[in-house]
Amino acid sequence: MSDAAADPAELLGLAIEMARAAGDLLLEARSGGRHLRRLGATAVRKSSPTDLATDADRASEALVREMLSISRPDDALLGEEGGASAGTSGLTWIVDPLDGTTNYVYDFPAWCVSIAVSDAEGALAGVVHDPLRSETFSAARGLGACLGGERIARGAAPPLGEALVGTGFSYSPSLRGDQARLLPTLLPEVRDIRRAGSAAIDLCSVAAGRLDAFYEAGLKPWDSAAGLLIAHECGIVSAEIDDVIASKSTLVAAPPELLDELVALLRRARPAV
Repeated sequence: MSDAAADPAELLGLAIEMARAAGDLLLEARSGGRHLRRLGATAVRKSSPTDLATDADRASEALVREMLSISRPDDALLGEEGGASAGTSGLTWIVDPLDGTTNYVYDFPAWCVSIAVSDAEGALAGVVHDPLRSETFSAARGLGACLGGERIARGAAPPLGEALVGTGFSYSPSLRGDQARLLPTLLPEVRDIRRAGSAAIDLCSVAAGRLDAFYEAGLKPWDSAAGLLIAHECGIVSAEIDDVIASKSTLVAAPPELLDELVALLRRARPAV
């Protein structure tokens, strides 16, 4: 049964509350300089030897699940660490409890909590919370996007040759190699490339004008659901293209005046087969 009466603003308020609570938990888990030793020791490998999940990831997701079970027990949940649980309301929460786990373990300051809620039409509300900067990006469909409660206003995009472009690399060695082979063509055609290690933060950076565009292959729903809604509500457009990296879809997000040109550049850069 669909929850037709769901209020996007109310759902967003809950998402912000959960993301900040999870962020506080993650900060506490790394306090006192213990995280490099303790979290490194508890990390498990997921898709490859370099793809990590820690006790902190799992505790963060468990907290979100507990809060949802109290506030929205009929909603479904898709979490990176705990998998999917069914619901009856027609709403699904998409949770990355710690986007940028490797950064978190290494004390590299680019990690966040990403939470979105979707209905049959896509993302309805989303939040990306960066505990280290005390920054909370948020958006609800049709209501715009905010940073810390203030509406985000983007300036005009530069030409592609002057654009700062974000990207990310897979934990799969073969896919990472394919992604690296794009760079010799891309780098001379843009201002520079940035790779911070958190797709959610990168998408919010495009929304806020800290990056001019972003692309990455092989993202999962929890990597992009919240950040992409925030970017869309700031006027950013996106495309999913399947002909740049073999067997993987590439998400491209950019201002409207840059999207087609960046997609064409990515296609020109793709490795020959």
